Amino acid sequence: MSMATTVPSHGLRHVYTTRPWLAKTLRFSSIPFASLASEQAESDTTKQSNNNVVDKSSSYFPKRGQTVELVCESLAFKGKGLCKVADSGFIVMCDRALPGERFIGRVTRRKASYAEVTKVKTISPHWDMVDAPCEYASYCGGCKTQNLSYEAQLRAKEQQVCDLVIHVGRFSQSELESLEIMKPIVPCDIQFHYRNKMEFSFGPDRWVPKELLAEKNEGDKIMNYALGLHAPGFFDKVLNVNKCLLQSEPANLVLATIQDCWRDVDLELSPYNVHSHKGFLKHLMLRTGRNLNTGLPELMVNFVTSSYKPELLKPLVDRVSAIPEVVSVMNNVNTSVGNTSVGEEEYTLYGKPSITETLRGLTFQISANSFFQTNTHQAEVLYRLIEESAGLRGDGSEIVLDLFCGTGTIGLTLARRVKHVYGYEVIAQAISDARLNAELNQIHNATFVQGDLNKIDASFGNNFPRPDIVISDPNRPGMHMKLIKFLLKLKAPRIVYVSCNPATCARDLDYLCHGAAEQNIKGCYKLKSLQPVDMFPHTPHIECVCLLELCDNPS
Repeated sequence: MSMATTVPSHGLRHVYTTRPWLAKTLRFSSIPFASLASEQAESDTTKQSNNNVVDKSSSYFPKRGQTVELVCESLAFKGKGLCKVADSGFIVMCDRALPGERFIGRVTRRKASYAEVTKVKTISPHWDMVDAPCEYASYCGGCKTQNLSYEAQLRAKEQQVCDLVIHVGRFSQSELESLEIMKPIVPCDIQFHYRNKMEFSFGPDRWVPKELLAEKNEGDKIMNYALGLHAPGFFDKVLNVNKCLLQSEPANLVLATIQDCWRDVDLELSPYNVHSHKGFLKHLMLRTGRNLNTGLPELMVNFVTSSYKPELLKPLVDRVSAIPEVVSVMNNVNTSVGNTSVGEEEYTLYGKPSITETLRGLTFQISANSFFQTNTHQAEVLYRLIEESAGLRGDGSEIVLDLFCGTGTIGLTLARRVKHVYGYEVIAQAISDARLNAELNQIHNATFVQGDLNKIDASFGNNFPRPDIVISDPNRPGMHMKLIKFLLKLKAPRIVYVSCNPATCARDLDYLCHGAAEQNIKGCYKLKSLQPVDMFPHTPHIECVCLLELCDNPS
């Protein structure tokens, strides 16, 4: 479940390890890798040679602007290359560097005991190199590892999870291996066209990489309008995209159709400018579902605009509604200066206000802004693993507590085999969708409650019986310490922890299993299995399904 939220106050624990680059863990989940603080970092006494390349044989701490020769050793969390300065042990991080690649990098940022660099020139390519099929792969931030073979991607992700659970979670490698806790990563059978939702942005001035600047016609204002994806690291720069290999083919047809006409001067359409706060078109969201009768794709097209002017959108609506798979055209109106795709008002411009999808035998209504697993095919795999981990008796006697339940998809897939499901979620619209999905599937033993699990008090737990199974599917920051303490006091026989962030997952597993003396916490669970799942090929994202069982005779 991906929701924007603040980081739990307990952050990530400081862990001492035998690997300097894993000596500390993240304080903030927005940082994409385990902290690289090295206790042996030297002071920056390095002298540069005349060509500004660091003398590799001496001890140094590189300064901003220096160039260094680097070798990428592995991928850290979120896909950044973990590199060492050639012929030394100094660690730097580089975006788009891949294992085995030797390159020249320029230092852009200095941290306490490591540095970040930008790649300047590749000296020798990385291992397992393949040709990226997407023409935007070198510039778009969505698929950073397309030019790394899929088998190598899987190895890197599995290793990341293993390293984190050992060094952050404090589980020994021998323990993981001898008890067969750590499972091999589950690959995704479909590596392209797997996303059922894509969001594109409109912009007044298309972004192009430096090497293509000569092709940009600065004098043609309208032709420089952009519809596409944000350039990595920029909220105000849009890379124009005509086709995305992650979304369905019908969705690409819709994108191409809009690209063909929206710049027509006669239509008087203007992209929104995030600096001047002027312009009409903000975002284009495409969602792909499935017709329940035919099994064929059905599409929702959602235009996010700064005001409600249906007459301006009509030419675009007429064009996209002629595509057979398009069954819904929506208009979300967002009048705020912010760049969110969720509108204060929503209008149906064509067809129906929602599309449908099936998951684990259930039917789900998907509205423009409702949460739904982005990779439907792999969600089937993920939910099957969750159900297997839950170890349901199947006699309808068990109580399930579904934390961070979103639109209820996990709890509802379990509901027909248990006595009752109690789901908690902070987002009101998600709870509304969960209740609607329960009604749609004639499930009457599921209760969904809106509540902030980061702000629970002593009364939490009074409104449901002691559960036999807890499902926890938090967003990237993981579980708040208040919730961890509640679970340790609750002592449910089994917890299935579903995580989209292996770093915070490892931290929470540590608390639940080993406790924390400084927090006066005593762990009372055993980690029985940890199953990585690749939900999003060619991206750094990793899902994990973890089974914890209550220890014998917990105090």
